Amino acid sequence: MKKKNIYIAYTGGTIGMKKSNHGYIPIAGYFKKQLTKMPEFYSSEIPNFIIKEYNPLIDSANMSPIEWQKIADDIKKKYYKYDGFIVLHGTDTMAYTASALSFILENLEKPIIITGSQIPIAEIRSDGRQNLLNSLLIMENYPINEVTLFFNNKLYRGNRTTKSNANGFNAFSSPNITPLLEMGINIRYLYKDKFFKKQKKLKVYKIIPQPISIITIYPGISSKILKNFLLYPVKALILRTYGVGNAPQNKDFLNELYVANRKNIIIINLTQCSSGNINMNGYATGNSLKKVGVISGYDLTIEAALTKLHFLLSQEISVKKIRRQMQNNLRGELTNHSNLL
Repeated sequence: MKKKNIYIAYTGGTIGMKKSNHGYIPIAGYFKKQLTKMPEFYSSEIPNFIIKEYNPLIDSANMSPIEWQKIADDIKKKYYKYDGFIVLHGTDTMAYTASALSFILENLEKPIIITGSQIPIAEIRSDGRQNLLNSLLIMENYPINEVTLFFNNKLYRGNRTTKSNANGFNAFSSPNITPLLEMGINIRYLYKDKFFKKQKKLKVYKIIPQPISIITIYPGISSKILKNFLLYPVKALILRTYGVGNAPQNKDFLNELYVANRKNIIIINLTQCSSGNINMNGYATGNSLKKVGVISGYDLTIEAALTKLHFLLSQEISVKKIRRQMQNNLRGELTNHSNLL
């Protein structure tokens, strides 16, 4: 059988860094050079690949919608030339980029895997070798035509991931759906819900940085704090509430949300909990938010909610439609339970 051709976009991140007296640093050309010393990447089981090293390399802490667009446009240019795409990325904002790309790239008929490592690939204890090798093996044998994230032997839907461990190799989790694939002694192919409809031609949307606030509710939070988070030019607010979507019943607090809603600021309710759904009908404290115009984020991750807002606010559509689309499942990013509105 003819081997597949894979495009690897090395955007930056720990995986390709070199040890220095001041800690790990990115060095142009270093990653490619290290890979040539590793024969396993050129075995018969691994697909053909080319590496495009970004210049300059991007520290993932510096990622923004501008960089998401650059990566998406890069994939668009190479889309019909390669069978799949791997994006090497720093772990800090990897889940944000995976979520963003899932919205920017519509009608995917080829797999895109975002991966990286906690220890550089040149180090003896690196997790980068296995992450990249397994990503290539998945591309060759188990391609899933959407944006996914591979880390520590698990392949996740990209817009369902969050970084949940700062120090461990199991850096990522997918709190509300199971992984799509697990690599152990045997490979467990768990991908069942083929969410995507009949494929059409790839569409790459434009995304523009948007003024979005995120506030975490805590005991004793002042309405004045909330008011500051809603000042012009803010277009949307992610409200991270207690449990299934509860917040203080302070009249001034609720009034700030009501006024913001009347100004067409989109306010979306997400839980602070690591997993679970928003249910604003469950308690009076949640229902009061619904009455002042706050909409449910269901089981969206913070990364998916933020990037989806950036994506929708960048399109020429009404605020009413954005509110509706935030509650619709566009790319498999949420579980929409009608009784949890």
